[in-house]
Amino acid sequence: MSVSAAEPASAARPKRRLSWAVVLPLGWVALVVFAAITADWLGLPDPAAQELILRRKPPSAEFLLGTDNLGRDMLSRIIYGARTSLIVGLCAPLLGFLVGGAIGMSAGYFRGKVDLLAVGLIDILLAFPALVLALTFTAYLGQSLFNVTLALGILSIPAAARVSRANTLAWANRDFVLAARTIGASNWRILTHEILPNLLPPMFAFWLVAVSVIIVAEGALSFLGLGIPAPQPSWGGMIADGREALDVAPHTALVPAAVMFATVLSLNFLGDTVRNLVDPRRSSL
Repeated sequence: MSVSAAEPASAARPKRRLSWAVVLPLGWVALVVFAAITADWLGLPDPAAQELILRRKPPSAEFLLGTDNLGRDMLSRIIYGARTSLIVGLCAPLLGFLVGGAIGMSAGYFRGKVDLLAVGLIDILLAFPALVLALTFTAYLGQSLFNVTLALGILSIPAAARVSRANTLAWANRDFVLAARTIGASNWRILTHEILPNLLPPMFAFWLVAVSVIIVAEGALSFLGLGIPAPQPSWGGMIADGREALDVAPHTALVPAAVMFATVLSLNFLGDTVRNLVDPRRSSL
């Protein structure tokens, strides 16, 4: 049965609704980001203030998430730890994608010796265990927020370069790129005006997943004692501190672990959703 011309066009098109698989992860990530940004204005206790008389208190009306082994408020440390995890998680992949993206674009566009050299360097970096390299960088550079971010950013370069190169190869021989070459456009203009706009959506999708990986990596470094130094809170450091009291106060380790799990899972869901939206195989071009 056809829709009459008098009916509005919107009546013939079913409205698309966001699924819960998108709404819930997006809401959780938005909540974490909001809490991290506004932590100083939420009236939270000092995350480094110790009250040994209040140590290992279970969740209650006074302490919503309980206290840790040194009597510090867990909710406050979770929120301030979110700020630490987000700074590392957002900035480290950004550094890796700026450098790796440029390397991958150059390799995929120019090919030949440039591609051979870039792929060789990427394979060499990927041959080393990532966690061992991260531990080496932080042990050599020292423990600080900047050094941990720098180390994890360097480790994200190979993955970003491979994603950038693969997508550049897919776009380098498209008709609009060949047309730009025909009219005499420079390589720089083709890379920045023709290829880069098509490269950003898949890179953004992969960046969301990379953020979740970096958050886990930062947590692993802090868990091993080579991440963000105390007393600055981080989720990995909180898990490491709480493992000693799992038998008497399991919330000291399980609460930050659950928050990290929910955040990483949400970012992975969002990354998969964006990737499905920008998948070139679904495009009509």
